[in-house]
Amino acid sequence: MKDLFDLTGKVTLVTGGTHGIGLAIGLILAKAGARVCVNDIQDEKLQSCKDAFKKEGLDVYTLKFNVTDEKDVDKGISQIEKHIGVIDILVNNAGIIKRIPILDMAVADFKQVIDVDLVAPLIISKRVAPGMIEKRSGKIINMCSMMSVYGRNTVSAYASAKGGLKLLTQNMCCEWAKYNIQVNGIGPGYIATAQTAPIRENGHPFNDLVMTRTPAARWGEPEDVANAALFLASKAADFVNGHILYVDGGILANFGYVKGENEV
Repeated sequence: MKDLFDLTGKVTLVTGGTHGIGLAIGLILAKAGARVCVNDIQDEKLQSCKDAFKKEGLDVYTLKFNVTDEKDVDKGISQIEKHIGVIDILVNNAGIIKRIPILDMAVADFKQVIDVDLVAPLIISKRVAPGMIEKRSGKIINMCSMMSVYGRNTVSAYASAKGGLKLLTQNMCCEWAKYNIQVNGIGPGYIATAQTAPIRENGHPFNDLVMTRTPAARWGEPEDVANAALFLASKAADFVNGHILYVDGGILANFGYVKGENEV
């Protein structure tokens, strides 16, 4: 059973994995033996990532490149291939969200979210996939969302990108599964991170919504999502392909319209 989740020597890239869910994923894959690489565009975040890995007694290879720039991505991946090795596991985690009503959202803002959340996974996967095809082995995990399947107020760009990423995941599966590449997605529910701290306070209407509509009656932890990533990155998921694994405490099974919800 232990061998099923052994990632010893597997070269892994977690984009934007310097904090939150991405950091938790990188840490658990490293604990399983993977050689983890993490990128970001901010030096201070890369340093905090190094510190987090060092605290756990783990190594991490950090590098700076822009996931939306094809030339920069090629430069970054080439650096990983030169110093660490050909990538075995890719986690397309980098993402942004802009909470702006449609009528108020500039087209440039909409396009930026699409570029980071949808186009970037395409750019990076295209760069990494040939190496996986040559080895006839690889894992690609795309960070989708519950908003891959439903919309919410003020997140039109994010939901559009994540809905597209769900279908891109399935199309990658259709084209690359024959090379023994498994391409899957994870759809996190509402997760307790630094970004969600202000809305997790008791009495906040969104916290009340999450707590009453999630059958598990709690917010998820980054480690809950990381555990799913470990499964999808492991031998245990060798015949799981084109699937979106929702790690949401059951909220999608119980999520419907609530009066006043759209004002939250």
